[in-house]
Amino acid sequence: MSFFLNVKINVFVTPKKNVLDPQGAAIAHAMTSLGFKDLKNARMGKVIELELEGEPGEDFEASMDRVCRDLLSNPVIEDYRWSIEDAG
Repeated sequence: MSFFLNVKINVFVTPKKNVLDPQGAAIAHAMTSLGFKDLKNARMGKVIELELEGEPGEDFEASMDRVCRDLLSNPVIEDYRWSIEDAG
């Protein structure tokens, strides 16, 4: 018996820790100007939401990692992580 996978995937892409992040620096400066004195750091990234429907496979995680690495991020300057959210 086959069944279908219906999931929402959130992919989070952020600059690597050693990469200059001018947008994050601007956010940190603005927040400090607004009185957020305890702010230690700010990093700017992106979130990509994917909704997938299909048959689950053994290599789902490897496929997601490949898509994130090869399509959704630049592995030279960015890190990524992804999580499955209930598509409910």
